[in-house]
Order: sequence, then C-alpha cells, then structure tokens
Amino acid sequence: MLLLIFVVKIYESTVFGQIWRLEPLSSEKKSMWRREIELLLCVTDHIVELVPSWQTFPDGKKVEVMTSRQRSDLHVDLPALRKLDKMLLETLDSFCGVEFSYVDRGVLSANHDASLSPRRPIHLREEKWWLPVPRVPPGGLNENTRKQLELKRDSTNQILKAAMAINSNALSEMEIPQSYLDSLPKNGRASLGDVIYRYITSDKFSPECLLDCLDFASEHQALDIANRVEASIHIWRRRTTVSKPTNNTRPSWGIVKEMIIDADKRELLAGRAETLLLCLKQRFPGLTQTTLDVSKIQFNKDVGKSILESYSRVLESLAFNILSRIDDLLSADDFAKHSDKLSPVHPTALIVSQALHMQTTPFAATFINKKLDMSAKTQY
Repeated sequence: MLLLIFVVKIYESTVFGQIWRLEPLSSEKKSMWRREIELLLCVTDHIVELVPSWQTFPDGKKVEVMTSRQRSDLHVDLPALRKLDKMLLETLDSFCGVEFSYVDRGVLSANHDASLSPRRPIHLREEKWWLPVPRVPPGGLNENTRKQLELKRDSTNQILKAAMAINSNALSEMEIPQSYLDSLPKNGRASLGDVIYRYITSDKFSPECLLDCLDFASEHQALDIANRVEASIHIWRRRTTVSKPTNNTRPSWGIVKEMIIDADKRELLAGRAETLLLCLKQRFPGLTQTTLDVSKIQFNKDVGKSILESYSRVLESLAFNILSRIDDLLSADDFAKHSDKLSPVHPTALIVSQALHMQTTPFAATFINKKLDMSAKTQY
C-alpha cells in the first residue's frame, strides 16, 4: 500500500511540483500524468462486489443471480476525482496569454526599475522565499481579468473542498490501528492540556473563540493541537464503549444512572472535540496529515481505499497550490492599485502590522487580556 501511495506522490511531484507559477502545463507533462494515473487506476476495475440482479432466460423465466460490479465507493468517488482532475488541468490551461508575469526574487532585489520596486512584493509570505514574485501592469489588472481570476478562485476552492471531502471519507472508513489506540494517554485532560481541556468542558463552549485564543505561530503548533484533539476524541469514545460492568452482579440503580450520565458526558465532549478539529482544519486547509491519518495509511490493507486516499490527496494539494498562487496574484493586484495612495512601508513593519491584525479579531480581543474563567471539571 505504501509503495502505491509513494508512486502516486512521485508522479504528482514530477508533473506538478508546487505550482510556482500560474501557467499551462506542457503537453508532455499532461500526457504523462494521464497515462500514469490511468495505469494506476486500472487496478480498481478488479475491486468488485457482488450484488443481486435478475437474469431472463429465453423461455421468459426470471432468476435472481449475483453479479459482480465495481465496489460502490470506487464507483462513486473515482469518476468524481477524474472530473476534479480534469477541471484543475483546465484551470491551469486557461492561464495563457495573460497580462501578468513572474520575476525571481534574486532578479527583483538587483533590479532598480520602479515597476519592480521592493514595495510591490512585500505582501508575499517571507517563508515562501523560493517562490517567484507576480508582476502586474502599472495600475493593476483590468476589471475583466480580475473578475475571471475571482471566478477561477471560487471554482478552485470548490474543487479543494470536494477533494478534501473524498479524502476525509476515505480516511474515516479505514480501520484505526491498535498500535495507535495503545499509544493514547489515559484521559482527555492529559491529551489536551489544562487550557484546552478546561475550555472544552465549560458550559460556554465556542470552537472559534478557543482557536482565536490559541497560539498558532507555526504549522507545527497547529498540527500538534490537531493531534491532541483527535487523540482526545478516541479516548472519550473508547472509554464510553468499554465502560461496562465486568462482573455478573446486578448493579444498583445509582451506579447504572451514574454510568449513563458519564457516557453521555463523554459523548458530548467527543462531539465538541470533533467540532474543534473540524474548525481547525478549515482554518488551516494546508495542514499536513495527523498522526492518526498517517497511522491509518501505514497499516491500511484495502487497495481501493488507498487509491482513493492518495488520488484525492494529490488533487487536494494541487488545488491548494493553485488557490495560493491566485491569492498571491490578487494581493499583488490590490497592492498595485493602491500603491499610489500608500507611503513607502518597510516589509518588517507590514509583517508586524499583519500579525497584530490577526491577534485582534473580535474573539481574541475579548479573551487575550482576560483569563479564561472556567472551573475545572472531573478528569475524563
């Protein structure tokens, strides 16, 4: 299974890379991608299931027989993924004869042309130093081009959501490895930590508010929180299923009532943790796979689910990269159209200003200067 996933990833990296520029793929790369992906997907034609059907004999007699057809999840999701794949390639092909271009950062820093002034690229993320800088005409893109870009962005965003949904569904249907369950902490508080645990068990729970209060200085911190929240979900769900009396004695009504309340409480907390995890993934769509996802992929033995997961993940990555490049281009256009109204700003000042803006959202402004007034609950 891992070899199959590795091959798909190699083909994706060879053909698409990280999509540094919004430009059409060469015909050689497109034909290579279509040829190789169809070669890998042909395996799914032999992953079948038996379904009842009626067979009519020459004398008119009908007999119910079992016939084979492609497994239902592959029958539904593979055509959808092929359609998403085609739409993404068409989106890239549409970026021909455009009025914008790209300049490498090394050329940009050595060029003293006013159109390549250091003021123009400061909207780009500093950690993406290897990406070329989009260059737009003086005064920005024309309105028609701008509208087309926004339409392509909306379309690519929908493709991204569809690929993420198929990938999430494929992962959810994979069996959780026992090695992952054995590595979980003893209770939810040990997994989440005091701050998240107290807030998630409080009466006034808001996932967006909690995310605004947490520190996401890097992707690694966001991934660490996602791993801890996901682990707490399975801790609570697992303890709900195993919290049953082990002896044959008949428990009293008080014990039974306490067990029912305890199980309902754990299910409530697991539901809140799922909501928090979903909001976290929506806020960070480019987040790498969690520990549970990696463990599922590693120990999965279903070839069909591995193909769906790897193919949808490749399309998800491609759609996210195209979306990011469109956002960079739109930001460059906004900056070019308003550059005459702005005084020269040092890049560091802009980065600090953006960071302060992110920390002063309506939720964060309420909670940053106040302690979370929450009472600790019983450990679950």
